[in-house]
Parts: sequence; C-alpha cells; structure tokens
Amino acid sequence: MARTGVITFKDNPMTLLGDELTVGQSAPEFTLHYFDGGLQALTKSDLAGKPTIISVVPSLDTGVCQIQTKKFNEQLGSMGDQIHAVTVSRDLPFAQNRFCGAEEIKALKVGSDYQSGAFGLAWGVMIDELKLLTRSVFVLDSKGSVVYSEIVPEVTSEPNYDAAINALKSAS
Repeated sequence: MARTGVITFKDNPMTLLGDELTVGQSAPEFTLHYFDGGLQALTKSDLAGKPTIISVVPSLDTGVCQIQTKKFNEQLGSMGDQIHAVTVSRDLPFAQNRFCGAEEIKALKVGSDYQSGAFGLAWGVMIDELKLLTRSVFVLDSKGSVVYSEIVPEVTSEPNYDAAINALKSAS
C-alpha cells in the first residue's frame, strides 16, 4: 500500500510504501546484512528475548542521520547487553562499518537493507521517490511486539529521542 502525505523531504510530500506498523502489532520478519569481517545476516529472531530499539535512517552519509546514530549510541551505551539496538539504512554494509569504526559506534549494530528493500517495505518506511528509508524509530518488547513507533514527519528532522528511550526502558 502507498501512503502519501505522511512525510515530507525538505518540505516536499513523499510517498511511503508498505503498511503502517502500529503499536501492539508483531514486528514483521526481516533479514538485514552487516559487515563483521564478512557479510552476516541479522534477522528478527536474532533480537528475541530482549527489548529492542530499531533506529531507521536514510543514509549514514548525511548529517542528521549521523547525529541520530551518535545520540542513540551515547544514550544506549549504559544499557549494555540488557537490550538490542540496531540502526538500519540502505547504505552498503561496508560503508556502515566504516562509519561505525570512525565514530566509535559500539552500542548499536548496523543493518543494511541494500539488497531488496524488503525491510523498508515490510515496515512501511520505504520512500518511493527516493528508494531510501524514512527516518523512524521502533521499540519492540522481548517477544517482538511493537511498543513504540515514530515516523518523523520531516525526513530532515530528528526523532523524539526521549520518548523512544523511555519506551525502551519500560519494554520487557
């Protein structure tokens, strides 16, 4: 399903592909890829058993996406292995790995939706016009149900960090 008018990019209306993911829903299955000496798969089942925050950004090569990833890394560092934390973009896994190394991103895994865009479609965050993911944040409980969902209305704006962190802290 295509949804128009949900987001803008630099004040221009964009179309999101896929159905809106709502609180109470079971998170859709996905397979992302990351680089850890080789290409590795990251799936929903890898995140089971702990509350999870999924921070979605258009590209780690842009300023706001870098800020979002660094802020979540900083704020989530103290939670250690009590949670799962993932940043998702369509950047190549090699570029994601380079960024995380240069910026010392250690509290978040990065997952790439570069191959098919299936994550973006299943989670309702694929921008049709740009073929990038829209800025959004999801929190899942330990069973994989959505307990928090934010699609940022203007792609160039930052998400509500406090609301997402509070949802993560109260998820079980």
